[in-house]
Amino acid sequence: MKTGILSLAVVTAIALTACGRPAEGSGRVVLQNKGSDTLVNVAQAWAENYKDVNPGVAIAVTGGGSGTGISALINGTVDLANASRKMKPKELEMARANGVEPVEHIVGFDAVAVYLHENNPIDSFTIAQLADIYGEGGKTDEWGHLNVDVPGCNSSEIVRVSRQNNSGTYVYFKNAVLGKTGEYKLGSRDMHGSKDVVDLVEKTPCAIGFSGLAYATDHLKLASIAADDKSAPVAPTVASAMDGSYPIARPLLMYTAGEPTGAVKEYLDWILSDAGQRIILDKGYAPVRKLAE
Repeated sequence: MKTGILSLAVVTAIALTACGRPAEGSGRVVLQNKGSDTLVNVAQAWAENYKDVNPGVAIAVTGGGSGTGISALINGTVDLANASRKMKPKELEMARANGVEPVEHIVGFDAVAVYLHENNPIDSFTIAQLADIYGEGGKTDEWGHLNVDVPGCNSSEIVRVSRQNNSGTYVYFKNAVLGKTGEYKLGSRDMHGSKDVVDLVEKTPCAIGFSGLAYATDHLKLASIAADDKSAPVAPTVASAMDGSYPIARPLLMYTAGEPTGAVKEYLDWILSDAGQRIILDKGYAPVRKLAE
């Protein structure tokens, strides 16, 4: 068993007696928080700032994807599972079979941005165009099919950048863009993390990728998205994620096993307070409500 004082922004696995109980030798309660790569940076920021709110509680944060966090919740090894998608019916069944009743908490909102190389001249897509690029059976495989000539993209091939299938972003984009019965085309570059997606698109003129808005850089282009060919394209922003006008905006979630109590409830209450919500806003995501000036 691990002993000693624990870091508040741990990114590797930690052995503990049990979730939400004092770690031997530290005199502090340690909460295990695992899951969404989209949320990991803000989760670490929350954990770091919470030490000034309640020094008696340490938060151990790990990423690995929404599926990883949800599996840990089902298995009873975390106090809080971060997710950028809702739990699937099968996951809910597995949790209940294991004596766990998941409770969902919305902690923010995100616009899933469609990233392009900065030299790409295209400004917007419809959902149907994205589905034709990413979806099985879609015929848009070259930028020329969209009447676009991308400087530096000599082959005209659309290099599709995606996430691995344990990612909540992967699942959300599939449902929102391809439809619940749709499937991705084979041959995409499936990246482990959100930063990996934007790094590859930034360096690849032929590329298109999708990831959370907070991972945007000054060297990428963010496409506006229209719900259909009769709708005006909407840019991915904090405001359009918060008001739902951006067609592929989503809630960011934390799951607990049952209604939270004790240190877990106190931590969640603080995350949802203006102080906690200003942190998620600073990280590039939308808060759950308008904050006081």
